[in-house]
Parts: sequence; C-alpha cells; structure tokens
Amino acid sequence: MPRHNSRHTDRRVQRRKDAPPGADRRPGGAFRCAGCRLDVPLAAPGTAHRNHCPQCLSSRHVDGRVPGDRAADCGGRMEALSLSIRPDGEWLLIHHCLVCGELSANRIAGDDSPLALLRMAVRPLSDSSVPVRALLAL
Repeated sequence: MPRHNSRHTDRRVQRRKDAPPGADRRPGGAFRCAGCRLDVPLAAPGTAHRNHCPQCLSSRHVDGRVPGDRAADCGGRMEALSLSIRPDGEWLLIHHCLVCGELSANRIAGDDSPLALLRMAVRPLSDSSVPVRALLAL
C-alpha cells in the first residue's frame, strides 16, 4: 500500500487541526473513538490531521467539503463502508454518516490497522450474492 508517489508533485494541501469539535478530548493530544472507545492520538503518520480511528476505522462527521475544514454541523458517527484507490496508488476510506447519510472519502493513515483494511478490501469476495467470476472479469 504505497502512501506517496515521489513523482506525483501536485499534492493536495491539508490543514493542520486539533481534535474534532465535540470530541471527547484526552490528555496528551488525543480523542476518544466513538466506535471502539480507543484513545486515539492526533498525530498520524502520512496525514496532516487525524480524522478516523486506526483500530476500527470509524470517524465523526465534522468536515464539510474540504478535508480539515471542520465545517459540518452534523457531528454524527461515520462508519467505514469500503475502500477506494487513487490512480497514484493511495488508499482512501469511504465513510458513511449514520445520522445524515452523507458519503466522504478519507485518506488512510500510516498507523491504520492492516487487518481492518484487508478485511474491508476482501469483503466483496466474501459476499455470496455476487459471483466471484463476475468480480474477476472486471
């Protein structure tokens, strides 16, 4: 899972932010995950701001259109729904807000659980309603 392609120069600028508004702040620059209740540090390798739990991959709906803007009023819990991959090989988590239903794409962080990411990546293969041959033909 490559995080950065050194040849890719037009990187998107990310804003540095503190914990999401309304988050349960912890000592030492951390917040408590709304999904698994893990104390999550704000610093994350590979990203300028943390927006999801590295263990269960759940998030809070705090960003509007721009990552890091903290402009959303919803504040609902966002469940990791699936994965997407950019043309440069970077992985994105697709989150679904359980309150308002909005979808958003978030970059994975360097300390995200590889097991949780792999489970999500192979989930379509475990769904018996979709023939594996159809997926392999894509």
